[in-house]
Amino acid sequence: MNEGLAASSLLLTETEIKDNSSRDFEGGGCGPPPASSYSSSSATAVTVFSTLVALSSSFAYGVALGYSSPAESGIMNDLGLSMAEFTFFGSTLTIGGVVGAIASGMIADSMGRRAVSPSVCLQRTLGAMWVSETFCTIGWLTIAFSKGAWQLDIGRLLIGFGVGVLCYVVPVYIAEITPKNLRGQFTGLVEFFVSCGVMLTYFIGSIVSWRILALVGATPCLVHLIGLFFVPESPRWLAKVGLEIEFEASLQFLRGENADISHEAANIKDYIKSVEQLSKAGFLDIFQLKYAHCLLVGVGLMLLREFGGLKAFTFYTSFILDSAGFSSKIGSVAYGLVQIPGCAVCVLLLDKCGRRLVLMVSTAGSCFGCFLTGLSFFLKDLHWWEEATPILALTGLMVFISFLTFGMAGVPWIIVSEIFPINIKGPAGSLVSSLDWFSSWVVAYTFNPLFEWSSAGIFFMYASIWVLGLVFITKLVPETKGRTLEEIQASITQLLQ
Repeated sequence: MNEGLAASSLLLTETEIKDNSSRDFEGGGCGPPPASSYSSSSATAVTVFSTLVALSSSFAYGVALGYSSPAESGIMNDLGLSMAEFTFFGSTLTIGGVVGAIASGMIADSMGRRAVSPSVCLQRTLGAMWVSETFCTIGWLTIAFSKGAWQLDIGRLLIGFGVGVLCYVVPVYIAEITPKNLRGQFTGLVEFFVSCGVMLTYFIGSIVSWRILALVGATPCLVHLIGLFFVPESPRWLAKVGLEIEFEASLQFLRGENADISHEAANIKDYIKSVEQLSKAGFLDIFQLKYAHCLLVGVGLMLLREFGGLKAFTFYTSFILDSAGFSSKIGSVAYGLVQIPGCAVCVLLLDKCGRRLVLMVSTAGSCFGCFLTGLSFFLKDLHWWEEATPILALTGLMVFISFLTFGMAGVPWIIVSEIFPINIKGPAGSLVSSLDWFSSWVVAYTFNPLFEWSSAGIFFMYASIWVLGLVFITKLVPETKGRTLEEIQASITQLLQ
């Protein structure tokens, strides 16, 4: 992952820790990453290919997120579902996600990030991504051939479990195989591919039946499953479980045949040994005081993005547009299309402007989008400016999703993949991911009743949460651009002094 680690050990001195910590927590402006004594290298073809294979699962996640909106009318008409039954169907993705998230850390730590190389022992031939995509594929086929509501729910639940694992494992895998100077851009592609999946689902869903759309959803899962046989396991995971020969082979494969990996390999092993000597962390150990800051940052960012209305806008795009009096087919396609530019800009700026600035701009813009959407329904309820309120609602949705995909949709997962030390990465990742999915379920399941209570009030509520989030990011979220994972984790936990 961090290819240019220094010849000197990552067991930093106390002065170095303080210097790095202060740089970590400052906002920083746009510009190149801070200078480092570590050499940096460009990504090899193997790194790029491995990243693209992992990203195919992010595309599959986007398809799962976008499915319920264009499929709503077809499913309800063909199977005779009530609004309550369809709402439950939509929310089962998040229920499965909670279960998958709880299991994600354990699966990733025990089975590895992906499938596994042939040289690793047989019991590790099932990797986290392989397991999750198998569940997703079965889930899509179950939905495609469903005859009733319970089959739909089971299929959606299986997909939820799969993507619940993927949401945590994929950013971690990409962060662990890419160079530090490219880590932000590569992990930023996760949300770009999610948005591409959502956009394609909205577009295809407007021209094909919900059953065909489910079969389309299974396609990227199968592509990912096949690709996993041709990518290396995470070097860090191999080092963590004591497979030193496989660790060095994987790192060499990623960095290139002629690359000198001796310094990087030595420092990764030194860091892992130093952490494991301090503690063998179980689930309860992540609540120790020394992990409080990184845990607060990870949990806080996840709760912010969900309670700010992410899944409400994504799952109920068509419903919101129809309620505002705008064509849901046209609006849904536009909603999907505007996600791409935001993600593209995010990828380009993450390693130049830093994570914090991107998050702050994204939070402010998302707040404004929620406010515009709420204002449109407020005016509609008062019968003021009725001819313009549908356009205002669409504008609010597009502003929201544009700024959300610019940062808050994907960058929190990047930060989570960076800030947790490797000895607690499994249990901490499970906790953060499961809380994200649980809050996602709460938002998805409560959207309809809250919308009936106040069509404007629910969006104003989301906007107020984004205001609180902006304060949270400004005060607590560290900057991580241009740092090796070991430096980030050492400075935020102060384990290595």
